[in-house]
Amino acid sequence: MSITDGHLEDFRSAVVRAVAFAERHGPQLLVQTFVDEERMLAHSFQLYRDSDAVRTHWKLADPYIQEVMKHCRVEHFEVFGEPDADVAAGVRSALGDQCGLTSGPPVAGFIRFATESGM
Repeated sequence: MSITDGHLEDFRSAVVRAVAFAERHGPQLLVQTFVDEERMLAHSFQLYRDSDAVRTHWKLADPYIQEVMKHCRVEHFEVFGEPDADVAAGVRSALGDQCGLTSGPPVAGFIRFATESGM
């Protein structure tokens, strides 16, 4: 995401609120947002169990997403995995003319999460 000039602190505040909401109520398995202040770019990584989880996220978090989007523009959007047709269409619709959507099916891999006691 390209952060709008003069909006860095508002962007950060909106992201912090959105991530706090997602942590309490969202279906995401992981959310991490990184900001490159020098280039005014942000990267958000979110991991979902499946397409139903993405739909749940959209329903719950729309006000938070809209607040974040007041302060940035999507430049690149990648989906890793195979969302169902409805989710893929929803992402394309939300992106509009901002940027293209790239995606690819998994080939191999695993996920290893630390347990509370292992942190």
